[in-house]
Amino acid sequence: MEVDEVQLKRASRASLVSLSNLTVLPVIGFIILLLLYKKTAPDTIDRYYAVIGIKINLLAAVALLLVSGLMVVMGGFESHMSWIYMLSYFVTAHALFILVATWALVRSWSGKKLR
Repeated sequence: MEVDEVQLKRASRASLVSLSNLTVLPVIGFIILLLLYKKTAPDTIDRYYAVIGIKINLLAAVALLLVSGLMVVMGGFESHMSWIYMLSYFVTAHALFILVATWALVRSWSGKKLR
């Protein structure tokens, strides 16, 4: 697959927006990521990283919101231990998703796919 400079910039921009969605711009970053996805062509490296970013962010949203919410609901709002478990899970899982998004960003700079 031939990678040109424009595709490489779009791929790194998609990965950076994906990472920013997980860190500083939660919903705005995802909207920008969807707009970047629309600008890409099929079977290109920028489309690949836009799709990877969308998948990472959707998986993070489901894992973080659903599991954390279930922990609080099942453990009760008054239980201190349910809050400790929920916060520990949230911080650990969120850090893992940030690590994966950072890995995708570094790989997008080189123009290579994730392995």
